[in-house]
Amino acid sequence: MSRRHEARVDDISLGGCFVNTYGKVELGEPVNLEMELPSGGRLPLRGIVASYQPGVGFGMSFTSVSKEELAALRELLLTFREREL
Repeated sequence: MSRRHEARVDDISLGGCFVNTYGKVELGEPVNLEMELPSGGRLPLRGIVASYQPGVGFGMSFTSVSKEELAALRELLLTFREREL
């Protein structure tokens, strides 16, 4: 994706997520994703397109996740789990 697109992230894990967007992508394409955190901060993530469903979105596999980003991802996942209870 060569442009910025708003998207909704679903099914997130430490290894990747599904990005709901109308933006077109190619399998294996590098992607930069910036997520807004519940704390108000932003989490920049890099990855590659692992699957693509035109008109729906794509699966993204995270690459090059720093220790700080991994800690923020863990905190985000914990927040989601607590909301489900």
